[in-house]
Amino acid sequence: MDPQTTYDLIVIGAGCAGASGAMYASRMNLKTLMIAELPGGLITTTHLVENWPGIKSITGPDLASALVDHATSFGVPLANEKVLEVSRMNEKSEAGKQSGYIVKSASNTYKTKTVLFATGTKYRKMGVPGEEEFANKGVSYCALCDGAFFKGKTVCIVGSGDSAAKEALLLSEHCPKVYLFVRGDKLKAEPVNYDRVIAKGSDKIEIRYKTQITEVMGTKSVEKVKLNSGEELAMQGVFVAIGHIALSDIAGKLGVALNEKGEIIINRQSETNTPGIYAAGDVADTIFKQAITGAAEAVTAAYFAFDYIGKTPIEC
Repeated sequence: MDPQTTYDLIVIGAGCAGASGAMYASRMNLKTLMIAELPGGLITTTHLVENWPGIKSITGPDLASALVDHATSFGVPLANEKVLEVSRMNEKSEAGKQSGYIVKSASNTYKTKTVLFATGTKYRKMGVPGEEEFANKGVSYCALCDGAFFKGKTVCIVGSGDSAAKEALLLSEHCPKVYLFVRGDKLKAEPVNYDRVIAKGSDKIEIRYKTQITEVMGTKSVEKVKLNSGEELAMQGVFVAIGHIALSDIAGKLGVALNEKGEIIINRQSETNTPGIYAAGDVADTIFKQAITGAAEAVTAAYFAFDYIGKTPIEC
């Protein structure tokens, strides 16, 4: 990593999308740099991945590690830093030319012709009393990370999607009783995971529909939760799986178009409205978000960055 070097492509993020895009860019002989505060991304908090083509079952951390290793094996350096800002190198470029970009981290400033945002998301929170107070004291957003600490205890998982179902299954390996609180009247899990939850039986995983936590209660750690019905349930662990928030603030400040959810708007070439700026993975506005689709979007971005650099005069 050399702040004096002008890179062809800087990939912000090193999860499934970022690492895949960096690997392809390097194979196309683009001078590429990955910058990530959390190498591997949120897939590292996934217990098992069973829908990655060619691999029947692999842990999230192992998949992430393999992808990052693949990228770095092609000579892509990885800077373990937090990106603070991306800005145009020249606000007014000469006629017929496009500006390159400056990427600033907490400790370095880099120059690049193009940027791929593969910044992913962060966990969405419930926003109820006690949630912040008991964070890491019984409230968690990652069953893989923290589930083993609740062995033998009663816990709940909040959510209605496939992630919530998988978290419940993982927690059931450690805990005698798992409550699954679903806001609506349907658990929207993949059929295979829905069937697995049901097969556990209500004594092991009890699904409660139209149920929300209104308060997390306790003294030094979580002791019980209050529900929208007014009922209070004894509980030692609260796991939250209600979605994610796109990490797109830096892109938005650059002038990259975002949708109403804060996701970066891209086309089929993974291009944004800003020349030389691409996005892929969970931070992008594609409806169907999976590790494999994010990787494909990033690979597409790498190809069109290569094409853009070859056709466009860029001031750096």
